[in-house]
Amino acid sequence: MNIIIIEDEKPAARRLQRMLAVLNLEAQQMLHSVEEAINWFQKNEHPDLIFLDIQLSDGLSFEIFEEVPVKSSIIFTTAYDEYALKAFKLNSIDYLLKPLDEDELKVAVDKFIKNKPKETDIQVNIDDIRKLLINPIDRKYKKRFTIKVGQHIKIIHTDEIECFYSENKATYIHTNSNRNYLIDHSLEYWQEQLDPEQFYRVNRTYIVHINAIKDIISYTNSRLQLKLHTYNEAEIIVSRERVKDFKNWIE
Repeated sequence: MNIIIIEDEKPAARRLQRMLAVLNLEAQQMLHSVEEAINWFQKNEHPDLIFLDIQLSDGLSFEIFEEVPVKSSIIFTTAYDEYALKAFKLNSIDYLLKPLDEDELKVAVDKFIKNKPKETDIQVNIDDIRKLLINPIDRKYKKRFTIKVGQHIKIIHTDEIECFYSENKATYIHTNSNRNYLIDHSLEYWQEQLDPEQFYRVNRTYIVHINAIKDIISYTNSRLQLKLHTYNEAEIIVSRERVKDFKNWIE
């Protein structure tokens, strides 16, 4: 059986590797970030089974699936609370709660071996899981930002924002007045703070506001290109894996 571990904490990855060895299973590869995993999957044959941490050092592991169609079975390793774990039960995906327990690991592995799916049967609806991980009840989304501009503090409301984007490991907002402002935190962080009815993560680099979209153009490899009202510093492309969900979002 071909197994890989994707875990940003190297001691935790090595511990899981040792636990698998006790079960006479070998994890041939360990990956530690979204970027490293994407590069690996683009160049290597996909494994039978992935042990996947949800939160990696450079973002949520879901970003991997947005860039490459992974054909492997997955057992998530997570420290999320009981509510969030309902997402995995509803999607028939197994999970292990950290810190990992040897007996629970054996049960999960035995379950995979007994019910090992054919490659064509493996379907992971990442967007459904992402939505279920966030309790919508009493959810309060970000409404405004305070930006320091010289000696002044500027208030920017979310309906003034055309897009969020990352560049050179920094995060920016672009407003409908055609201005860019540097902000704290990553796109992954802000994706969870923004109203999903108003904002959508179209790829690893951009989150766009629904009202900012001026035009949608068919692009190569079944992708879409977005034109915003004022932002024109780079092409904004909806990744192929997100096109279907994007179309549902704009309806």
